[in-house]
Amino acid sequence: MNPQNFVLEKAREAIKALYGADVEEKMLQTQETRKEFEGDITLVTFPLLKVTRQAPDVSANNIGGWLKENCPQIESFNVIKGFLNIKFSTAFWQGVLEEISSNKDFGQLPSTGKTIMVEFSSPNTNKPLHLGHVRNNLLGSSVARLLAANGHNVIKVNLVNDRGIHICKSMLAWQKMGNGQTPENSGIKGDHLVGNYYVAFSNALKQQTKEIAAAENIPEEEAEKRAPILKEAQAMLLKWEQGDADTVALWKMMNSWVYAGFAQTYSRLGIEFNRTYYESQTYLNGKALVKEGLEKGIFVKKDDGSVWCHLEDDGLDSKLLLRGDGTSVYMTQDLGTAKQRFDEYSLDEHIYVVGNEQNYHFQVLKLILKKLGFEWSDNIYHLSYGMVELPEGKMKSREGTVVDADDLMDKMYSTAKETSLELGKLADMPADEQERLFEMIGLGALKYFIIKVDPKKTMLFDPKESIDFNGNTGPFIQYTHARIKSILRKASEQGIEPAIASNAASLLIPKEIEIVKLLNSYPQVVKDGGDAHSPAVIANYAYELAKEFNQYYHDTQILREENGTVRAQRLALLGIIAQVLVKAMAILGIELPERM
Repeated sequence: MNPQNFVLEKAREAIKALYGADVEEKMLQTQETRKEFEGDITLVTFPLLKVTRQAPDVSANNIGGWLKENCPQIESFNVIKGFLNIKFSTAFWQGVLEEISSNKDFGQLPSTGKTIMVEFSSPNTNKPLHLGHVRNNLLGSSVARLLAANGHNVIKVNLVNDRGIHICKSMLAWQKMGNGQTPENSGIKGDHLVGNYYVAFSNALKQQTKEIAAAENIPEEEAEKRAPILKEAQAMLLKWEQGDADTVALWKMMNSWVYAGFAQTYSRLGIEFNRTYYESQTYLNGKALVKEGLEKGIFVKKDDGSVWCHLEDDGLDSKLLLRGDGTSVYMTQDLGTAKQRFDEYSLDEHIYVVGNEQNYHFQVLKLILKKLGFEWSDNIYHLSYGMVELPEGKMKSREGTVVDADDLMDKMYSTAKETSLELGKLADMPADEQERLFEMIGLGALKYFIIKVDPKKTMLFDPKESIDFNGNTGPFIQYTHARIKSILRKASEQGIEPAIASNAASLLIPKEIEIVKLLNSYPQVVKDGGDAHSPAVIANYAYELAKEFNQYYHDTQILREENGTVRAQRLALLGIIAQVLVKAMAILGIELPERM
């Protein structure tokens, strides 16, 4: 039951009865009562004055009096400067608790019929996934689940950047320095192996650049362009686009190593996709669109053969779409991929989960698609998120100074194991269950710490802080759930069954009413999070609910409560809290253990 909707409905009846008028929906405004005032829902009377033709306080008192007289669910009211604060009866909240208890789909919003595509991950096949990718994947997958909870049909897609100069750098370095090394004969995970050669290329390029700069007394920026190894990589890219058999064979082999490595990392993170696109298969679609734009005069070709879109009249710069040698850029394939997806799925919205360093790119993408005549370009949304930084600063892939995703998960597991064993509560738990618990806690800590931050904000990642069992952390919420489950197990062992009491409104104490209010707000929290494309809203709700339970548990008798009806209802309330925590954390991709 939505308390605000209830007040809106009854307020409309009150105005009809008192003033003989039917009011427009926009004239009825409600909000949660501010904490410094007594009440649950506040009705703003000022928009109603042209109907009531009375002073604000008089109008509010008249409406409040009618509501109290005619609605047993309303216990009392007070008026503060024309704001009508309404307090519901305990019976009302008892009814809300019963509704929540009986609704197995609580928190799942009705189907909207809309189809939304969420693209996330989008890795390059020249390096393993790192901490930045972890935030992208966790944010993208959480947003997808959150939108599904909002009733949308959600398609999760990955676009693998499996072609381009960066891929050729790793390929060339392996050719020159690899000596036939493979994941099988080296024991190195495939994406890590290829990433090592990307770093090796960067080091070789840096060395050649310094030598040329010193020999010719020119700036390093100019010297890098003359470096033989970079020219070789550029030539390899051209050969790839021309379909050279040996180059394509090398590309397929090294990419297969990377895909196998990615699959392991995705599996451990709990990341899945409905479909994976590959840039090598979509960039030609973009080239076709560029050709079409040239023919229509939307784009221009320069003397060197490069193709551009002039956007100066739109307040932006000119954008390169094809290089002079005919090879494509990121924008080329993004144009083609967008058209392919809207053609295939008739999307209502397409969300790109990409870091904020690409804000300009997506501004340009939407504008160029608009110029090409695609009205659906208005349905493209760039979920721009801040970068992940470490206490020691930013990460750099080319220099190999990134926090590797696999290493990070291993560290989180080890920290969770160490912290859990220090608590000394797992002595009777089988070893295999302990291992699963450590993984659950470690990954729960990692996921929650990253997702709880508003996507737009740059975040500082501190592994030690993330795994604290107190405060706004994943392990705190996991421990809360385990504590509830422990209480329910003990009750079961004593033969006590949870049960919502019938016609027992007086059983609810004020703290329980506050918890029922918080539980009842969950569907609105899901909607708010979905509207904002922010799973952080769900994460922080779960923390508030866990915190409220722990305060309640500290101050309230549950198993020791002498009144059997009260005890049974309190156990039922705990069960509902646990269920809502599971639903909320599932949106974040976090499992909650039965015991810790």
